[in-house]
Amino acid sequence: MTTTSTVNDPTQAIYTSLNGSGTKKTTSSADDQQNRFLKLLTTQLKNQDPLNPMDNAQTTSQLAQISTVDGITQLNATLKTLMGSYQSSEALQAAGLVGHTVLVPGSGLQVVSGLAAGGVQLDSAASKVSVTITDKNGLEMKRIDLGALDAGTHEFVWDGKNANGTTVADGEYKITVTATQGDTKVGASALQLAAVNGVVTGGSEIQVDVGSLGRVSMSDIKLIL
Repeated sequence: MTTTSTVNDPTQAIYTSLNGSGTKKTTSSADDQQNRFLKLLTTQLKNQDPLNPMDNAQTTSQLAQISTVDGITQLNATLKTLMGSYQSSEALQAAGLVGHTVLVPGSGLQVVSGLAAGGVQLDSAASKVSVTITDKNGLEMKRIDLGALDAGTHEFVWDGKNANGTTVADGEYKITVTATQGDTKVGASALQLAAVNGVVTGGSEIQVDVGSLGRVSMSDIKLIL
């Protein structure tokens, strides 16, 4: 004869209560997590040792845990809502740039009808800033002295004339920037003129289409002209 004994195992009772017949269920919502936690706490209280019950501190601690988890879940939901609102606002601002000319990081310089414009970005104030313009073969066309400039973004205009005073042909040229404060070199980068053709949404950030330069983020726009 086979004898079957039943062992009163509180741990097994907890898992059985939570999972029914033992099949694990997957939950993802905040309500499901809260319900499971409260069910676990209730089962623990039901199966506790009457001679050694759970003290108030333990109960309070577990209730505080579910409150913290619930608070974090609500905070995450709020942040997602705020992020969505921010991206929508940024998209509207970006749409207002369509058709405008901007300065973005780049070393290109387009000469049109004998005129060209570009910009420089300085990490700190400089006592001397100069822009060197070269053609596609690397031949120096002109060096423009911009003098002393403060930190930040600055634009310049080139009349399209080389060092000899001759007007160069329309087309693509390249610029490099050098800046110093006394004998100390200052961080400087070239900025390129570009037209905003459209706005790109749907990714992690709003981007604008600036033609041949591709797509740039809103933070890459240093100056709106």
